[in-house]
Amino acid sequence: MRGFSSVASRASFTNLSKQQNQHSLRPSNLEPSLNWNSIAAKKGNFRASVIDHEYFTQILARKDWYLLLNHEYKAKRVTLNHQAVVSILQNQENPLHPIRFYIWVLNICPSFAKNQSVKGVLGNVLYRKGPLLLSAEFVQDIRNSGNVITVDLLCVLIGSWGRLGLGKYCVDILEQVSYVGLAPNTRLYNAVIDALIKCNSLDLAYLKFQQMQVDNCNPDRFTYNILIHGVCKAGVVEEALRLVKQMEGVGYSPNVFTYTILVEGFCNAKRVDKAFELFGVMKSRGIVPNEATVRSLVNGVFRCMPPDKGFELLSRWLEKEPVLPNVACSSILHCLSTNILPSKAAQLLRISIERGYVLDNSTLNIVLTCLIKGLELDATCQMLDFITARGVKVSVDIYLALADALYKAGRVEQGNGYLDQMFKDDLVSNTFYYNQVMDCFCKIKMMEKASDAFKDMLQRGVTPNIVTFNTLISGYSKVGEVNKVHELLVMLLQHGFRPDIFTFSSLIDSLCRVNRIDDALDCLTEMVEWGVAPNTVTYNTLIRALCILGDVGRSLKLLRKMQGDGIKADVFSFNALIQSFCRMNKIDEAQRLLVSMLTLDLSPNNHTYGAFIRALCNSGRFDEAKKLFFSMEANGCIPNVLTCKLYLDSIIQSGRTEEAQDVLRECRKRGTLLEPITSS
Repeated sequence: MRGFSSVASRASFTNLSKQQNQHSLRPSNLEPSLNWNSIAAKKGNFRASVIDHEYFTQILARKDWYLLLNHEYKAKRVTLNHQAVVSILQNQENPLHPIRFYIWVLNICPSFAKNQSVKGVLGNVLYRKGPLLLSAEFVQDIRNSGNVITVDLLCVLIGSWGRLGLGKYCVDILEQVSYVGLAPNTRLYNAVIDALIKCNSLDLAYLKFQQMQVDNCNPDRFTYNILIHGVCKAGVVEEALRLVKQMEGVGYSPNVFTYTILVEGFCNAKRVDKAFELFGVMKSRGIVPNEATVRSLVNGVFRCMPPDKGFELLSRWLEKEPVLPNVACSSILHCLSTNILPSKAAQLLRISIERGYVLDNSTLNIVLTCLIKGLELDATCQMLDFITARGVKVSVDIYLALADALYKAGRVEQGNGYLDQMFKDDLVSNTFYYNQVMDCFCKIKMMEKASDAFKDMLQRGVTPNIVTFNTLISGYSKVGEVNKVHELLVMLLQHGFRPDIFTFSSLIDSLCRVNRIDDALDCLTEMVEWGVAPNTVTYNTLIRALCILGDVGRSLKLLRKMQGDGIKADVFSFNALIQSFCRMNKIDEAQRLLVSMLTLDLSPNNHTYGAFIRALCNSGRFDEAKKLFFSMEANGCIPNVLTCKLYLDSIIQSGRTEEAQDVLRECRKRGTLLEPITSS
């Protein structure tokens, strides 16, 4: 083998194999010895902690399911904690099974009836797997188990029917609820009205609301909040206010949920002023807005007016309201960052920190990322310095993103300063963060800095993992330093890791970059011996390298081998060959490849079209080139600047200036800006 072996197994690896036989290059030697008897003996110890969902499915599918579950519980083979109940509910395909299990659980542990998260999981399962209708067979099945349909259970079912759009069915069940031994009550009416709102059946919801008193059921605060939500959702905010007055008339004061619904409704109706007024009403009544209320206002303002005007309005509101949840500033900052308003975000960020608002790491990362991308580097650095000087912790991601921007701007010393600060603050303390640092340096090809980070990692006693080595190997491969790749490969094996697809792909890439194509091809063979299956990227690297060397014959054979091995070729696999044939003026061969490509449902891209357009123009086949160029968009590929310029240059050089002017006008219509054509 000359591939992997040629780079990895000479000299250093010879000595290595003498020291540690388990690190030999042969895959069989890397496999640790396993005591299968010991593992089999231990397997039983883990059965109790692992839920056998298939076994529960078999039990719940039987007619005597209730008795069997009781038997399992008495034998202590069922643990009834929140996690186990949720897991079993979520892993049932037949919607009848989770209902059966839920009924049994409530009988054993009635406290689960008040557990809203368990109810929510059951409702989601019934929505995804349902509908589970209230048939005579279903009711009889519950009765056979010694249980009955309860109001709690029926409310869960009605909730799932509403989400599935079965509003009329909910009404029918409510009218026939006596058949299951229940009488209509306010809870059932609320569930039905809520289901009708979810189905967008507002008129029918109002009808049920008006019929409540016929069944001696009085609306409560939940009833009114559900209806207020429905009319706000429909955009009828004046009716929402009328319902609020009616609710107050029967003795129910609006609560924070009522006001949150109203704020959302007025924002959706683009009546932002009224939404702000509601906050004043809440304040006068001693009702503290919660996070949902604040988010509804902030998101609503940004949704219904230009972002800069929305920010001005919310800024004035913040100034008047000295005590607001932290989420107020966080939500505004998030919206500013999403709308790419870095200067406004920087302004508010400074004010927020000065006023003592505590911003979560997620918000801080989003805002600082926006500043790094949108502000001048000096302004961003000043903001980061302002934040850290006040004891606010910034994540490793932010330091790396800013350092990356500084390095790309040529401000290496300043970038180093921020990374040094990151290390001084002990933010880089584990393998994951070290890998991030090295990846940052590798992407901008600062391999000396990446190597320093790796050395620091080892000196601090932080253990590298396979990602560490693959990151460095990939980085050195991209700069063509095969010797460094060799050293890292040795270390990878010394640390007991097996090379994986990323290791081999980087190795093959590095060999191709220094034109050691035979070694790269041998490496492809050897990776299979290691049990690592090549992927499309691996083959594409080799196909492209062979095409660059002009060895189109071997490149074609490799493409056929790739397809024969069951690895799906992509547009890049074909482009390298098509471009080679076009450069050789073998347009017919290139077209045959294009047909093969289309047969595989692969769409040509700008590189594909560009190769054909250049070749056709060079061959004087301008009419064909023109037809191909103008067919691109119809075939789902909009010509980019490079393709347009390539075609323009080709026809200008042939003296077809008038035709070039037409192409230029067409490009401008598409928004592609090119330099104007000057007559010589």
